[in-house]
Amino acid sequence: MGEDNADAHMKRQIMGREAMNAVTEGKLDFGPWEQIFYGEFDGRRRKRVLVKIIGE
Repeated sequence: MGEDNADAHMKRQIMGREAMNAVTEGKLDFGPWEQIFYGEFDGRRRKRVLVKIIGE
């Protein structure tokens, strides 16, 4: 039988997999209640993070 990680795929659909944030004067520009959280639902696998900067 194969790996059973269907719940991880369902949680990713609900939570999303991207975050878009403003940067002002070289710092993340969060509102007073904003934060970034990382949720891992698919076990301890090798991960990578991609940061894409768009703008001037």
